[in-house]
Amino acid sequence: MTTEKAGRPTPSFEGFPSELFTFLEGLEKDNSKTYWEANRAVWEASVKEPVNRLMADLEDEFGPLRTFRPNRDVRFSPDKSPYKTWVGVTTSDRAVGGIGAFLRLDADGMRLAGGAMAMAPDQIKRFRTAIDDAGSAARFESIRGELADQGLPVEPGMQPVLKRVPSGFPPDHPRGELLRWKGAVVIKEYQLADWMHQPRAIDAVRELWTATRPLKEWIDAYVGESETPRRR
Repeated sequence: MTTEKAGRPTPSFEGFPSELFTFLEGLEKDNSKTYWEANRAVWEASVKEPVNRLMADLEDEFGPLRTFRPNRDVRFSPDKSPYKTWVGVTTSDRAVGGIGAFLRLDADGMRLAGGAMAMAPDQIKRFRTAIDDAGSAARFESIRGELADQGLPVEPGMQPVLKRVPSGFPPDHPRGELLRWKGAVVIKEYQLADWMHQPRAIDAVRELWTATRPLKEWIDAYVGESETPRRR
C-alpha cells in the first residue's frame, strides 16, 4: 500500500529503523557538525524518510502534520550545541500555544502527547475562565475522568504550576488546583522496544492521538488559538 503526497506515491510506514535511535544516541554523545555531516546519509534514509512516511499515513486522519527542524535555535541559549537530539512530529505549528497531537523520538524511545503542552498567556486566561465556569469545567472533568479510566491522566504540561490560586479567584475555589495549571495534556512514554521497528508502531501513535481528541476539542472550544505572534 502507498499513500499519495504532492502527486507522488509515498511508501507506507514500515516502522522506525534501529538506525534512527542509534543515530540519535550518537548525536547525544557528539553534537557536532562533523558528526552530522559524517552521518547525513543515515539521517536522510533512517530518520527523515520513515518519519515522512508516518506523517503521510496519518495526515488523512489527523490533518496536516509538521516536523521540527533538526537545527537548534541557539541565539538566546547558553547551550550552543547545534542540533536537537530528538525528532518530533506535531499537528500544531506552535511550540508555546500549540494545541493538538505530538510525537517525539529520542535515543531512549518514544513520547506521545495530546492536548496543550504549554499555553500562551492569553490562552491561560481563557483556560481559567473556562475552569471557573461550572458548565465548561464539568465537561473538562468528565473528559479528564474518561481519560484517567484509560490510564491516560491529564497533566498540567511543561510549565510549572502556580504555587497559589491566581489572583481574581477565591483561594478556596473548588477547582483551585486546575486554576493553577498552564497547560492540559496527556503524555505517554514508551521505552525503546522491538515493536517500534515494526509497522504496528503507528498504531500506538494513532491510539493515543485518537483517545485525546475530546481533550483537544474542549481546548479548541473554550481556549482556542493564541493571539500572540508566533516566534520566528
